[in-house]
Amino acid sequence: MKKPKPSRKEREKLRHRQEILAAALELFAEKGFHNVSMHEIAAKAEFAIGTLYKFFADKEDLYRALVLEQCNIFAAAFAKALEGPGDELEKLRNYVRAHGEVFRHNLPFIRLFVAESRGVGYNLKAGLDEKLRKRYDAMLQKTARVFENGMRNKRFRRIASPYHLAVALDSTIHAFLMLSLDAPEKHPYPEDPDAILNIFLQGLIK
Repeated sequence: MKKPKPSRKEREKLRHRQEILAAALELFAEKGFHNVSMHEIAAKAEFAIGTLYKFFADKEDLYRALVLEQCNIFAAAFAKALEGPGDELEKLRNYVRAHGEVFRHNLPFIRLFVAESRGVGYNLKAGLDEKLRKRYDAMLQKTARVFENGMRNKRFRRIASPYHLAVALDSTIHAFLMLSLDAPEKHPYPEDPDAILNIFLQGLIK
């Protein structure tokens, strides 16, 4: 059953919310979370301050919404890669590529999240952590199913549990991403996904 089409008022409300989040991201990325006020965000988005509080209880609530919305976008891109066409190896290649594409297209948010994740208050982190952990685990489970299917189809050897392989691959991808974030010219994220996958697929010992 199809969902009913949002009304004009609902579409306008959603557009206003997105404009507020976009303005907040730009300011947070430029100045840092702690150096931006709700009044500045309202001015940047060209709304009255009262409009912001119709959508978000406070700046921390706005930041949570921004992080979770971006993570949902990332999760959708990764799920598309893992659930798309091709055999298990091609799915993993697409997964590695998707990380690079998401990384390149969302650098302001990624820089903000990395910079602020250690500085936000405990209550804010606690509110984020639970939801982010669930999203992260769901993505690991999807990746693990690709490894499991590859083992079942005799394409991969069962050298570890599928879930542990998913964790190892994700950790390696994140290490490459953080290296690229710190030194993009010296250590760009690999264009060829096999530069990362071969660490798992080829092994080190002759």
